[in-house]
Amino acid sequence: MNLSPVPIRFDEARPRARAIAYDAAADGVDVLLVRDVLGRFTLVVDDRASGGVLADRVVALNGRLAAELEPYAAERPLLLASELFSADDLLGSERAQPDPLHPRAEGHGGVRLLDNTVVGEDWAQVSTPAVESDGSRTHRTALYGFKGGVGRTTATALLARHLADQGHVVLVVDLDLESPGAGPLLASGALLPRHGIVDQLIESALDNADGLEVVAPTRYMPRAGRGELWVAPARGRGSQGTPYSYVDKLNRVYADIPGMDFADRLAAAVRACEDAVAREGESGRRPDVVLLDSRAGIHDIAAVAISRLCDLALLFGADNRQTWGGYGDLFAAWQSSGQAAAIREKLRMVASMVPDSPQRPMGAYLESFREHSWECFSVLYDNDEPEPETGLLVPGAFSPSLEDDSAPHHPIPILFDPGLVGLDADSAPGWQDRAFVQAAYGEFLTTSTLLITADPQSDEGP
Repeated sequence: MNLSPVPIRFDEARPRARAIAYDAAADGVDVLLVRDVLGRFTLVVDDRASGGVLADRVVALNGRLAAELEPYAAERPLLLASELFSADDLLGSERAQPDPLHPRAEGHGGVRLLDNTVVGEDWAQVSTPAVESDGSRTHRTALYGFKGGVGRTTATALLARHLADQGHVVLVVDLDLESPGAGPLLASGALLPRHGIVDQLIESALDNADGLEVVAPTRYMPRAGRGELWVAPARGRGSQGTPYSYVDKLNRVYADIPGMDFADRLAAAVRACEDAVAREGESGRRPDVVLLDSRAGIHDIAAVAISRLCDLALLFGADNRQTWGGYGDLFAAWQSSGQAAAIREKLRMVASMVPDSPQRPMGAYLESFREHSWECFSVLYDNDEPEPETGLLVPGAFSPSLEDDSAPHHPIPILFDPGLVGLDADSAPGWQDRAFVQAAYGEFLTTSTLLITADPQSDEGP
């Protein structure tokens, strides 16, 4: 056996496996390319409708998979559906996604991908929350930054108060479990509830969540009489005389339980907080706006918050390599897993801490930010080249221009002001009304409110 002079690495294995899958599909059979948790590939060929695959062809495909993928070929790299006990369960898995890169050709079978990972699988399972049973819609918005320190939590607090001023019942859920911040910032002197999101996750796993106090009204008095502002903190205040073992709980919240994975459990916890607002509030109203203060980085909580729990995700960042490198990796993962069309229209960039000085004028900064953002988002947009047969653009293609100010890549600015550095909002009453705060956040509050309260099912937009 001749060994390759250069070993095959993880990044090289997938395009090779895809090429072999496309070759198999060219025989007119559907195929499923399965990657296991170690990155090894198995090609499942659905030969049931075609009456089987020639033995020589099976040998050839097996040989190619083994030779071209080397350690990234599974122990049995090729499986025929006709020889599997439960082929329908595997080939019909809801987790399998059509390969967005598979070239369409007459007579070819389809190619689907099934990726098994240890964590982060929810990044590739994009959906939008459904309307409530009474036909109303709760607007759920995730606020996320690939890197920390971009002012996300302060922006969340300001936005929550602004929405409450508009007469909305607003619930802020602190999902930054490893670094809680939104709860104490919003409570502003009021008592936090005895329990937090972490307690809800821990107790519900044992069917023991009845009676938990997971939400509390803040002391903020909205300008509109009907507005309300509630908070569901990551960490509760605990009970007097009983140690509050936050770290011990945190180390257990990510466990799957029978019948529910972590994503299902987190969704149920947010729902429990929404129900609690309706149950405990004097008005009896459910929150019509929920802000999810998400954990930073590529993490399971961020995956669930952006991919499943929200209908709008505000992506915070500064114009630097760390921002675009991180979002580039994330967008590439969405694109390769076939989720580009599902995710792109619920994203919107926020340019945080925008400078405005003679050395770095705001206009030039935002122009650079927009260009980098557009380059980054381009992997999620459709090809804007005309079809060779007709010379026309693909009907319905989503390919906004660089200048499109309603596109996901167009930044909503938050201006930098030295007064915001080290601001202790808890001890500064009325801080959100100060002129420099309003000047910094004015466009962010106006634009975000329009996006949040728009009907995500409407084509008209805000």
